[in-house]
Amino acid sequence: MRALVTGGAGFIGSALVDRLLTEGHEVDVVDDLSTGSGANLDAARQAGGRRLTVHQLDIRSPDVVDHVARQEPEVVFHLAAQAAVPVSVTRPVYDAEVNVVGTVHVLEGARAAGARKVVYAASGGTLYGDPDPSRLPLDEGNGRAPLSPYGITKAVALDYLAAYQVLHGLEWAALALANIYGPRQDPHGEAGVVAIFARRLLAGERCRLFDSGRNTRDYTYVDDVVDAFVRAADRGSGLLCNIGTGVETSVNELYATMADVAGVPGEPTRGPARVGELARSALDPGRAKLHLGWTPWTDLRAGVTEVLAYFRG
Repeated sequence: MRALVTGGAGFIGSALVDRLLTEGHEVDVVDDLSTGSGANLDAARQAGGRRLTVHQLDIRSPDVVDHVARQEPEVVFHLAAQAAVPVSVTRPVYDAEVNVVGTVHVLEGARAAGARKVVYAASGGTLYGDPDPSRLPLDEGNGRAPLSPYGITKAVALDYLAAYQVLHGLEWAALALANIYGPRQDPHGEAGVVAIFARRLLAGERCRLFDSGRNTRDYTYVDDVVDAFVRAADRGSGLLCNIGTGVETSVNELYATMADVAGVPGEPTRGPARVGELARSALDPGRAKLHLGWTPWTDLRAGVTEVLAYFRG
């Protein structure tokens, strides 16, 4: 298979590139390196040789359409995004340019290339909003109720995917991702609390817990998520599938687990909730199990152990 991965120098994207190359596929990476890193692809370059090409392009540019068309991928994995909720609140136009206009550019390129399928990285918690906690873990029938510009743009992209299937016969699958964590995640960005905690714990710095650590998320390990993307290349057409564990974990619980694994004593500082962020979130992976044959297998303690080992070097 010839695959194209947007956002392929990011932490999830680069892990997906590694997996695709390991399975013998040809991979073209498109990334503007604004949040991704060329270093994330070092292992891929060594392993992939001529089966890997990397192009520094911003998906907001119309040039992306021609590039995707020239590469003629069979499957496009679209992971490039503006992914920080606080940034979407303060810079909603920029957020829409990347997540809506950029997605249309990628879809136009895939259509022109005659691609068979687009596999899209949707967002789980932000897509469904802040529902009645009794409904957790949420399934895909919960309905869209985004509470931030980021959530809105990711929801709009699903409508474009459906339209391109009707208008152009371009197959798609969308993965509503829970809170993904793992090696290579940026500890300096707005997203990625596991990476942020890992860096601070190992540096002997105090961690700050927003909403006093009461908010919950569904923490899902990156290798499990990559497996879902690979499966979605051939399954789940026309479906949105939740990719999560179905388990709520509070930030207090996450911190306690990480501090214990790191062997670091001490209490974190606590602050108020941030604007636009959800109070609780967990995703039911039942549809992914049925249609993708996917289930998560990495428990939280094992996953954060891998993250801490990565940041220790």
